[in-house]
Amino acid sequence: MLFLVSNDDGYDAPGIAALVRALTPLGRVAVVAPEHEQSAKSHAFTMLEPLRVRDRGEGRWSVAGTPADCVYLAVHHLLDQAPALVVSGINRGSNLGQDVHYSGTVAAALEGCMQGHAALAFSLHRSSGDPIDHWETAEAVVQRVIRAVMNGAPVPRGAMLSVNIPNVPLSELRGVKAASLGKRFYDPAVHVRMDPRGGDYYWIGGPHAGFDPQPGTDGPMIAEGWATVTPLHPDLTWHEHLHTLRSWTDG
Repeated sequence: MLFLVSNDDGYDAPGIAALVRALTPLGRVAVVAPEHEQSAKSHAFTMLEPLRVRDRGEGRWSVAGTPADCVYLAVHHLLDQAPALVVSGINRGSNLGQDVHYSGTVAAALEGCMQGHAALAFSLHRSSGDPIDHWETAEAVVQRVIRAVMNGAPVPRGAMLSVNIPNVPLSELRGVKAASLGKRFYDPAVHVRMDPRGGDYYWIGGPHAGFDPQPGTDGPMIAEGWATVTPLHPDLTWHEHLHTLRSWTDG
């Protein structure tokens, strides 16, 4: 079994090394990942400039582009066979609620499923104040989920699974649960700075402020110590409201 591994934290990130460690006992691993960090690049493609690919040896490549670029290049050019699974991560930071719309980690997996492959994204829920990243917990969850998929647990056709893992010691992990996307809140922030020539520039984005407490959603479950698994697909159509549009359109 061939696993295609990518991420958005970059080729040299500790999370992708943890993912490779977790997958290596289960099959052959190929890595095609961004040369540098591409967090929050979502599903962007590099269309207006050339892509540079660096051969890292033994089925390993880094790409001067986005996570979606990496998966597209891998599937259509770099790999010598089709991957059985496209696996993205392990992101150093969660992708919960509306984070999935911004996440390059999720986008790499979505690109995999859009190219016809079963795909998963893994993310470690951590905060800037955490003294340690519990990669051993993340690796254990990766192995549990991937083994389940290999043994017949379904990944929906044309969709992917997004897995978020609490940053706790393995002994404190409560288990793995299915969850829907919830709502995550951030403090809105636009920081205005001045460059050495007197011009303004901006940093956007504030810190995590909390989760909507709706039961069954990913944020509250993560906060309670559960790893969460959420099925996602690229069809953003709000199907149940098509009839509302038909009431005033031509069909």
